[in-house]
Amino acid sequence: MAEDHEVLTTEEAAALLRVSTKTVLALVRAGKLPGEKVGRAWRFPRRDVLDYVRGSNVKAGMTDG
Repeated sequence: MAEDHEVLTTEEAAALLRVSTKTVLALVRAGKLPGEKVGRAWRFPRRDVLDYVRGSNVKAGMTDG
């Protein structure tokens, strides 16, 4: 499926997770969300973002405090 290979920006990943972009980058730094820096921007495989939501003990939208 094309969706399996879809790559999201930081903003798109944040919207999918219902958190801020700052939280997305904190998840990357903590090793909880895989991402790859391309130039000055981060990219996130959609599948990895969805896997994070499914496997996370914290519901999406609940990590922004």
